[in-house]
Amino acid sequence: MRGHDEPGGGFIGGLVASGAFSLYLFAFGIKALNRLFLVSPKDILSAGLLLGLIATVPSFYLEQSFFTALWFEFYLADTLVKLSTVLIFDIGVYLAVIGTLMTMFTAIADAQIDRH
Repeated sequence: MRGHDEPGGGFIGGLVASGAFSLYLFAFGIKALNRLFLVSPKDILSAGLLLGLIATVPSFYLEQSFFTALWFEFYLADTLVKLSTVLIFDIGVYLAVIGTLMTMFTAIADAQIDRH
């Protein structure tokens, strides 16, 4: 509930998702996990860092303090959409955590395969 209006939730969400992916890795192996991801975990990490950076841009252009929480409302197909910089940042943290942990897990799994 916090992640939409206040910071929080992206880190623990990334840990929970990475835990699920690691269980998938243990159950089905590295080849199945690599087929599950459409892109490299390093690309997921990069996208998360980019979203975190993008979340800072609106406050810069509106001459607000760095990381000021801002909300934007607009209509998309007659539906009111509310978007906040906090949400964008938390999605970035979520992706960065998944990308980091899955990069580590896949590197360890690949090293184990190479040893055998």
